[in-house]
Parts: sequence; C-alpha cells; structure tokens
Amino acid sequence: MAIYLDCNATTPLEPAVLTLVNRFMEREYGNAASPIHDFGAFARMATEHARGQIASLVAARRDEVIFTSGATEANNLALLGLVQHGLATGRRHLITTAIEHKAVLEPLAEMERLGFTLERLPVDASGRLEPRRLATALRPDTLLVSTMQINNETGASQPLAELALLLAAHAAFWHVDGAQGFGKQIEPLTDQRIDFVSISGHKIYGPKGIGALIARKRDGAFPPLTPLMFGGGQEQGLRPGTLPVPLIAGLGEAAKLAQRDHATRADRCRAFRQRLLKALEPLAPVLNGDQQWVLPHTVNLSLPGIPSDRAITALKGLVAVSSTSACTSHTRTPSHVLTAMGLGEQRIETSIRLSWCHLTPEPDWEAILTTLHGLRDQ
Repeated sequence: MAIYLDCNATTPLEPAVLTLVNRFMEREYGNAASPIHDFGAFARMATEHARGQIASLVAARRDEVIFTSGATEANNLALLGLVQHGLATGRRHLITTAIEHKAVLEPLAEMERLGFTLERLPVDASGRLEPRRLATALRPDTLLVSTMQINNETGASQPLAELALLLAAHAAFWHVDGAQGFGKQIEPLTDQRIDFVSISGHKIYGPKGIGALIARKRDGAFPPLTPLMFGGGQEQGLRPGTLPVPLIAGLGEAAKLAQRDHATRADRCRAFRQRLLKALEPLAPVLNGDQQWVLPHTVNLSLPGIPSDRAITALKGLVAVSSTSACTSHTRTPSHVLTAMGLGEQRIETSIRLSWCHLTPEPDWEAILTTLHGLRDQ
C-alpha cells in the first residue's frame, strides 16, 4: 500500500479523535439545541467544551468561535459577510495576496463583482508577502485585508507579526486563512489584531466536514457580519442549522492534542524532512520557496527533466503526492502560487508537493529514487 504524503490536502485522523467521534455517533447522539433532557444537555456540554478547546489554541473567547462546515465556509462568511457593512459605510477597498487559496480568492472576486475594489499584492520568489507592500496598499477606505498564515502549496509561513504592526492603527478588518497553520504554528494566530481566523478540522487530524470561524470582538462588540444562510439563529445568528456534535467534539479533541503535542509533532516532521531530502539528493531537486520560512511538514520541489504528472503517476504505488492545491488538482492549469512567485514554466511543470505528519510511516526511499531515476532516463 502506498504511503500517504499529501497531508496538506487532508490529514489522517488521530486515533483518539476517531474514538471520540464514534462515541458521539453511536451513543451520545443528542441534539445540542434540545437541552431539555440528558441527551441534549450532554450534547450541548460537549459542544461548548470543544468550543473552549479551539478558542484556547488561538487565545480567543469561547463565544468568538463560530462552527462551520470547514475553512471554505468560514472564509466565505468572513469575507462576504462584510459586504453589507462595506456598502453602508462606503469602505469598498479590499486587499489580498496573489497566493491565497481559491476559497479566499473567489469570494473576494465576487465582492469585486458587487462593486468593491480588490488589490492583489504580489509575492517574491520566497513565496512570502513583503510587508511594505501592504503598507503601501492601505487606504482610508480599506475595509478588509485577507492573508493566509501558511501557504498550502509551498508550506511557507507569512509575516503575520509584521502585518499586525502595520495594521495596528488602521480600522480595516483582518482575515487570516489559518487552514494550513492552525495547530501547527501556534503563536501567530494568538495575535489579538487578527479579527477573523478560518480553520478546518481535516487539516489537523480531525474529521472532514467541520471547521470554524474565529470572529474576535472589538471593544466588546462582534464584527458587523451578515449571515449567508438563514433559518435557526444558531452560532451567534451567523450560521443556522443543527450542530454536528460528533464532528465538533472531534475538532475540539484535535485542537487539544495539537496544543499539547505541537513540539513533539514538529520534531518528528523535521526529522522526516531531513531523511526525505537526503534520499532525493541524487536527483538534484530544486526547492521552491525560501526554506527558512517553510514549516517542517512540507516541501515543494522541482525535479529537472521529470514532469510532475509523470512523477505522480509513476509513484502512486509507492507514495501519494500532488503537484498543486487539492481543490485545483483536477485541472491542467499551472499553479497560480508558483506562477505568482515568478518561477519559470519548466520549473513549475516539474514541481511536486510532498507533505507528511507525525503519523506518517517511512516510505521505501530506495524504490522511490529508482522509479524517478527511470523517468529521467526515458
């Protein structure tokens, strides 16, 4: 069976998370909105406990955690939820970067269609936003700045601390897509200047179909979001529908374990990375992005002379890898992230992304190397 090296697309479930999810699926199946009996009361208690576990990981308040179906919905709620406020106040200027996930770029494009002005800031070959570009782009009518924490294709962390300083005296709302960094890079998301953080359970060894938007209060007031769906008033009136208690409990458990085991996981991933790069050294791979900023569980590299589609196909019996974001892997378009970094066509066409975790078993590096050597010799 192939070894899974595509953890940036989705992660395996932690055994403890799976056990807890099954418990709430099989035995504790009450509705959190029906606390009139023990089943409902326990479901509500479990939901609020998970909310606290998630809030703790980002130094937020429990009531600032809004459950969603995942980071994509959280992104949409944070961005499109500000449309009415922006129209009412005349603040219609938006800022983002060229390397954001499609789950951010597409809602922002919809806001652009509705009459907002969207400024997409470039990045350099490191894969990072230069903070001075944000300083130059900010205007009095800037409503929103949206930047990611960790890039899903390169693993490069963005300079959130520097951006926070630039935004300290500005009224713009700041949204951070934390899908790839939540639970893996702890401190940046605790910055109280960040108004919104989007997270997803299946990126931190939790279940699919659950995520959250952390919406921090300013001076005791919630951000002026308008809901995208109606019919129930749950989650501060922003996200109606029956709460998926098993998934929420699983996300809470995953957040707890991430906070507890963060350092150990990072050490294991760092050691795995060293073995991976050593094994592939004979192929003279070219690493994409400035590696000093890349988290230890990801590497994006180009293998000269080996097109990525051929490499992925040839390796599928040994390891599962990818070449772009999971949401665009079905298309033939080049990576918009690597393109934004200014990489050449050949380098992009030979790039692959490998991402792993603390649960990843050791692949057969010799067989991988032999397979890739064979492709280059053809």
